[in-house]
Amino acid sequence: MGGVARRGPGPLRFLSLREVLTSHIDDIADRRQAAKVNFALRDCYLSGFAMFYLQDPSLLEFQRRFQETIQSNNLSTVFGVEQIPADTQLRELIDTHPYEPLLAVYGQWFHRLRQARLLERYQVMDGHYLITIDGSGYFGSEHICCSKCLSKQRRDGSRHYSHQILQATLVHPEMKQVIPLAPEFIRNTDGTTVQDCETKAGKRLLGKIRDRHRQLPAIIVADSLYSNQPFIEALIARRFSFILSAKPSDHKSLYQDIEGMRAGKLLDQVQYTDPRGRTHHYEWVNELPLNGRADSLQVNFLEYRLMRDGKVTYRGAWVTDLPIDEQNVQQIVRAGRSRWKIENEGFNTLKNHGYHLEHNFGHGKHNLAEAFFVLNLLAFFAHQIFELVDRLYQQARAGFSARTEFWNAIRGAFALLLFESWDQVLQRMNSPPLPAFG
Repeated sequence: MGGVARRGPGPLRFLSLREVLTSHIDDIADRRQAAKVNFALRDCYLSGFAMFYLQDPSLLEFQRRFQETIQSNNLSTVFGVEQIPADTQLRELIDTHPYEPLLAVYGQWFHRLRQARLLERYQVMDGHYLITIDGSGYFGSEHICCSKCLSKQRRDGSRHYSHQILQATLVHPEMKQVIPLAPEFIRNTDGTTVQDCETKAGKRLLGKIRDRHRQLPAIIVADSLYSNQPFIEALIARRFSFILSAKPSDHKSLYQDIEGMRAGKLLDQVQYTDPRGRTHHYEWVNELPLNGRADSLQVNFLEYRLMRDGKVTYRGAWVTDLPIDEQNVQQIVRAGRSRWKIENEGFNTLKNHGYHLEHNFGHGKHNLAEAFFVLNLLAFFAHQIFELVDRLYQQARAGFSARTEFWNAIRGAFALLLFESWDQVLQRMNSPPLPAFG
């Protein structure tokens, strides 16, 4: 029983997560004529997921060699692929079919984490969860484009095409692992001219998070782009609390009020020096108008300064609906500063630590770029789950100083050895003398 327990709850093991993905792949309607079907959609999407899971664009080629030599391959035994599709056909089929059913996988995996009570360690301030939202680009070109690319004409007359994403991620200030929710794409919305923007996508994202997680007590953490009245009203309507960055350039009326209260010594404040000799200074006020409008919302304002040797090394300010007092002011600042985790632990990892987010393995003309992003992020999500719950995975990962070295070793093993399961891959990483299957 000890070996089973160390793998984490059954619904969060590799095979169970793969089954969820497969069931939603099967929800994608096959638009092809039956007589022209050479490769199943399931095999194409599972092969795509496998490429991102192993971070290996050459995976299909190596596994076809296995199949030709010994009539078996790791795509079949580990990922459930019955017939390895040709690279061009995989991309064409994914490009021409809607990937949207796959977005439900995020919610189901999240629900399994919550059912297993593994998300309790992410709770802050009376059982709330911090959800950071932030935008990022993951593709840009002057030549390659698709029907969903954003388009911008530059001063020199050239046109730049791009893909951008708005990502919501569950974070905790003290947790290295982050839990991605289903992404929201910022895109050309009609295939020709109508451009989307981050704040519009943000409002859509709020609605989808609440629809998928109706009872989730969440605090939205975001940058100053979102600390405006229309977006805050959308947050309130969707029953979200919020901690939003507030820059002086975006909130002139608010900061005028703050400066007046500071001059009159009307701001609450607390300060302490930590064992490293750094001074932490907090100032706040509750129930202040967000802007100078007659119908302005009332918000609570907090500013934090970190100082060393009399010099400010960090300064940040936020507006929130959470009542601020001396007992929770430090928690609110830590929550507000956790926004960087979506960049450092999320986008930075996806772009620079093996997931090749900005390359995305292909672009296509219709759905491929977005579908590949969805599969890539699902692969990252699965890895985050295993880092949380699977001690065998954790042990294998601990044997390598860098994430890229770990996956390089697994890719090498996949190219040379045949395994009967993902579990056996991890066993091989932990105990190299064990024989591989077959």
